[in-house]
Amino acid sequence: MKLIALLIGLVVERLATQLFHLRELRWLDRIIDSGFRQVDRFANWPAQIPVIILAVILVLPVLAVVFGLGDALFGFPYLVLAIIVLFFSLGPRDIGEDVDDYCTALEAEDEDEIQKTAKALSEKELPSDPLERIQAVEEAVCIQANNRLFAVIFWFVLLGPIGAWSYRVTDLIRRRAVFNASRDDESYKTANMVLEATGQLHGWLAWIPARLTAIGYAMAGSFEGALSAWRKTDGISAKTQSEHSEALLARVGIGALALHSDDDESVNERGVRGATAANGMVFRLLFIWAAVIAAMTLSGWSL
Repeated sequence: MKLIALLIGLVVERLATQLFHLRELRWLDRIIDSGFRQVDRFANWPAQIPVIILAVILVLPVLAVVFGLGDALFGFPYLVLAIIVLFFSLGPRDIGEDVDDYCTALEAEDEDEIQKTAKALSEKELPSDPLERIQAVEEAVCIQANNRLFAVIFWFVLLGPIGAWSYRVTDLIRRRAVFNASRDDESYKTANMVLEATGQLHGWLAWIPARLTAIGYAMAGSFEGALSAWRKTDGISAKTQSEHSEALLARVGIGALALHSDDDESVNERGVRGATAANGMVFRLLFIWAAVIAAMTLSGWSL
């Protein structure tokens, strides 16, 4: 049942691009902010405890509906619910569309649009140097592929809609914490503490899928380049488990791409080639995951 829901959900995700704005789920921001404020009230507690409680509260509605449906009507309501939850758990933005927008901006040599589309991919400020920005975008594609796609699929296969939604909830909480930490507001004086706690929680759920995705990059790209990059740990200074996983995905993904500069191409042409190659590797890996999941199902796994 989960395999059918997964395949349908991925097809729906490809076709319903006009609905992607609904996946931003901005209406949850007030609930998340309210949960963050509890860190002030329980200052003697580790910040992870209120954050975990907040995540559990946001997951409970889906948990209740899943158990309430059970096997009613031969599991058809569960199938519909699983597809809906998967759709809202993926993303929120589509990597392929973000890459296309970035490449279009590069080809048009529109610096403002390049900065805008590059930031949409990386979800953070990027270096102003064009060559450094190119590599940062390629790394961002490798990182966001796990965050927006593969980690969600992993938890969906493992725990169904509850697993997929749990992962997305931790990502929503982390994103909101990053936003709050960037604000100069006295009401968020514990923002850095919350940011570290949310990064830790998200990192726990991202740890396994991040490493499976990194292994997948080695299969979908240059195995030797990926393996060599995996072994390199010099100069890595990550504070949270989430940052450790992102650093691994970035360097292994770049190693698997194994791209070399061409003297005959411009900086923007190199940027287009790199982003397109990274996006292509992600989609090759998606097909590999689909084949592995299908093989697991045929071999007797209950999916």
